[in-house]
Amino acid sequence: MSADTAMTAAAGLEEDIDRYDLEYRRWSADAVRKIEAEANRSSDTHLISVPLPDTWGVDLYLKDESTHPTGSLKHRLARSLFLYALCNGWITPGRPVIEASSGSTAISEAYFSGLIGVPFIAVMARSTSLQKVKLIESYGGRCHFVENPSEVYDVATAMAQETGGHYMDQFTYAERATDWRGTNNIAESIFKQMSRERYPEPAWIAATAGTGGTSATIARYIRHTGRATGICIADPENSAFFPAWKERDPSITTAIGSRIEGIGRQRVEASFIGSAIDRMMRVPDAAAMASIHLLTELLDRRTGASTGTGLWAAFRIISEMVSAGRRGSVVSLICDSGDRYLEKYYSTEWLEANGIDVEPYGRRLQTFMRTGTLS
Repeated sequence: MSADTAMTAAAGLEEDIDRYDLEYRRWSADAVRKIEAEANRSSDTHLISVPLPDTWGVDLYLKDESTHPTGSLKHRLARSLFLYALCNGWITPGRPVIEASSGSTAISEAYFSGLIGVPFIAVMARSTSLQKVKLIESYGGRCHFVENPSEVYDVATAMAQETGGHYMDQFTYAERATDWRGTNNIAESIFKQMSRERYPEPAWIAATAGTGGTSATIARYIRHTGRATGICIADPENSAFFPAWKERDPSITTAIGSRIEGIGRQRVEASFIGSAIDRMMRVPDAAAMASIHLLTELLDRRTGASTGTGLWAAFRIISEMVSAGRRGSVVSLICDSGDRYLEKYYSTEWLEANGIDVEPYGRRLQTFMRTGTLS
């Protein structure tokens, strides 16, 4: 090979593809600024003390995530997902953000889409509550319904490909998008707010799982800060999380979906980190409904049934602590307001149509409130 040929061949190896887009970078930076400014404007959510007999020596607190601007725990997740997607260069001006969601995540993502000026489409089961649909639309989002809840993933993926938009995919990215080491995540907030209570380090935090992102954040933060607090996940009927965790088999699926909107899945989602969880409880849907009815009596407010699912687990843990003479504190979450479910969880007709009898669990809870024993 001659010297000239060698130089030509070497030169042919050099390539330069420049995709730097200053206009897009400015748009993206402004979108991030708007989301961070929204976070600064939103004060942290309250930690509510639930009245229990002082003689039990156990305190119960509820982290009230319903006070976020979009009214649910999913506000934190949506903010994190948007920042994650923007910083990865996945969201572009004029192209829709698409999500597979049973409601609350879609509400929050519709809000953030409107904040940065991009279209939003929620792919959801037709059974989603009408109140949630109206809220999504009130933020400028559009709802696309499917009959089979298990189809939401594929439909959302296909819509993103067809439109050139971004499928947010909360079920894959929830645990990746949140910085579990700190930066005002829900776990850091809980422990900061508990710092002056009589039992500042909770014995247990009882939560629920939809994507699994919240439980992963809390569990990782606990380990990162060297705390002894246990993390218990309460799972509703018809969800794959509990049987999969019990059998250590993430391939387990269920034939039908959860009746509790926002939690429980027919498959184990990528963001559900079972190895970080200390305990799981399967909670009957009727027990969750009875729990939110009791909470209405205690706090004079309605909450969603995902709150009730976690609350039943908290009551069981408290019962065990009282029986063992162990003092301490337990924390659970108010995931969203019950005003979104007036035609469902607070409707006698809906409960009867779904074969949900809350009375036996209501009686058990009344006994618990008198004696500290949840039999």
